[in-house]
Amino acid sequence: MLTVGLINILESGFMTSPNIDELETRLRALLGDRNVSREQRMLERASVDGARMSPVISELLPLGHAELVAFPTEAEQVGHVVAAAVELDIPVTPRGKGTGNYGQGIPSHGGLVLDFSRLRTIVEVGDGVVTAEAGVTFVALEQAVRESGQELWMYPSTLNSTLGGFLSGGSGGTGTIEHGANHMGFVVALDVVRADGDPSLHHVEGDEAQHYVHNYGTAGFIVRATVRLDPLHDWRGLYASFDDFATAISVIREIGRLEPLPRLVSADTVEVSRALPADPGIIHGRASLRSIIRPEAIPAAVALTEGAGGRIEEVREGVQVAAKLSAISYNHPIEWLMKTRPGFYFHVEVGGDTLVEAIDEVHAAVPGGGYLHIEAGNTVPIGMLAGEYRGPEEVYATIARLEAMGVGVHNPHQWNVDFELQRTIEIAQATDPKGLLNPGKLNADYTGPVKGAIR
Repeated sequence: MLTVGLINILESGFMTSPNIDELETRLRALLGDRNVSREQRMLERASVDGARMSPVISELLPLGHAELVAFPTEAEQVGHVVAAAVELDIPVTPRGKGTGNYGQGIPSHGGLVLDFSRLRTIVEVGDGVVTAEAGVTFVALEQAVRESGQELWMYPSTLNSTLGGFLSGGSGGTGTIEHGANHMGFVVALDVVRADGDPSLHHVEGDEAQHYVHNYGTAGFIVRATVRLDPLHDWRGLYASFDDFATAISVIREIGRLEPLPRLVSADTVEVSRALPADPGIIHGRASLRSIIRPEAIPAAVALTEGAGGRIEEVREGVQVAAKLSAISYNHPIEWLMKTRPGFYFHVEVGGDTLVEAIDEVHAAVPGGGYLHIEAGNTVPIGMLAGEYRGPEEVYATIARLEAMGVGVHNPHQWNVDFELQRTIEIAQATDPKGLLNPGKLNADYTGPVKGAIR
């Protein structure tokens, strides 16, 4: 019996691939029956991500459906799977843990979803680097490198996301105060599979490796990655609170610049703080500021906090402190806010000193009044700004108002590659001549689901 979700998908008119039965037969021979599926529940699971976080995209769901799901268990299998799909002209969409929020991993052209979650080998922990397969989660990766007296140079706020998924989709995370965002410098080398008929793993390093980062697999699939490590530090979790948000953010830049540099500094409005998971360090009715910070910097952070009229709620230590604070950073606080009133809020990614210097005006530019989650960035503050959702056109009007004020804005309500787009298009012409790698996500003329048609 078909579920309602899958019936809706099938009735939406998505095409089926005429050679899908042949591909299934080949992949069962290659991977084994347990690693290939056309079960309804598996197809549904492979056809969604966290896109419901965007009310703009939610209005357009479903965006596509998988016809076949495959789970390679060895890195070398990936190239042969992709080569078979290319020979049969079947689209292939990569998938990690499905933790993306905007449809980038949804198979918009049907075909095969290649799930990397069973590629979980940590190949080598070296001096300053670790090499692992794409399906390794950051929880497992951080645990492994800690045993060598090291820690990850950067990691996402969603710690159960996979290495390959984060490098293909995410843009920054815990550690960007020191190291910057967009994985520049984090990625040392990659082993990738292309869709040019060659099933080999292609090893790329340095600048060439960056060509496959943050483009959703449209130029090639990341199968293994070597990323940088830092020496292991004794991090502490500092929880502070303030009467109001403007006071809280008045010190966020200064705390983010303390030496040694913190790993993370986050702050939330009173309303967003109230929506976060219950915690004695986060006080209802007060704006919350939280830091992952070195012991040597705590006295200065305390002085800055108390000098601005705030108070220290707790200072915590232990291996789980950083993980817990990371899990309520970046887009997660706004996601918690949105859970309080589903469909009521929208959000945009923002950045710039205006967020600190004119926060009242920033909030006033957002429908219903704004709710900002802010991070101390490595150059300027960055964050997520939520407001009342009044339709997609008002989202774009809000973006225009914010940009006119000097706020840097990125519209997350679209699934198309928008990082180094032209470079990726040029690379994909050689690495994916048939356009079968995650099709629908790489379009030079695409303007998003609000302004443009789905292509």
